[in-house]
Amino acid sequence: MRLIVGNKNYSSWSLRAWLLLRQAGIPFEEESLSFNAADFDERVLRYSPAGRVPVLVDGEVAVWDSLAIAEYVAERFPKKTLWPESPAARAHARAICAEMHAGFADLRSQLPMNCEARFERILPTLATRRDIERILAIWRDCRERNAAAGPFLYGRFTVPDAFFAPVVRRFLGHAVELSGTAAAYTRTIDELPAMREWMSAALAEHDYVAEDEPYRSAR
Repeated sequence: MRLIVGNKNYSSWSLRAWLLLRQAGIPFEEESLSFNAADFDERVLRYSPAGRVPVLVDGEVAVWDSLAIAEYVAERFPKKTLWPESPAARAHARAICAEMHAGFADLRSQLPMNCEARFERILPTLATRRDIERILAIWRDCRERNAAAGPFLYGRFTVPDAFFAPVVRRFLGHAVELSGTAAAYTRTIDELPAMREWMSAALAEHDYVAEDEPYRSAR
């Protein structure tokens, strides 16, 4: 299988699919495309009519959405048990992944994922604060239900952990104050060897999207 991803510094959607595959020990080849590349659209559109990353290519099959990729590899590798095993937990996990996938627009807009940067003085808007509070509530609920089974949302690492990993980077990069369960869960995700691998590659890119970071020209 081949996974096409964008800049590791920015691409939260790519991180979801990449981390899920890497953490699960599913072998894949990586094709990394710079958002600044002149042929980015052309190369992505070969496989994704949406023109976005990530894209998973598996022989004749192309899957171009992070949630669809998660479902595809869960079916392709059932022994990896990428979703929680009980029907009730699995339904709950799918619900929070769908909520993460489709929601939290204010958080995404005000606190974008930027692995290289750290912002100390951003004051979240009321709408962004509501997004943060909802995410923290999800984490608390999952950890209270599954604390005895392990350090992840459902005890062991599953699809929801991959989906909330970019949020961990957003919180850390924008100095969101965390305590208790949220702080512990953030450390658990941030210290994963696969996450450290992603971060090392992101910090080595030095490939900035000027329209997203106009302040760099003043440095």
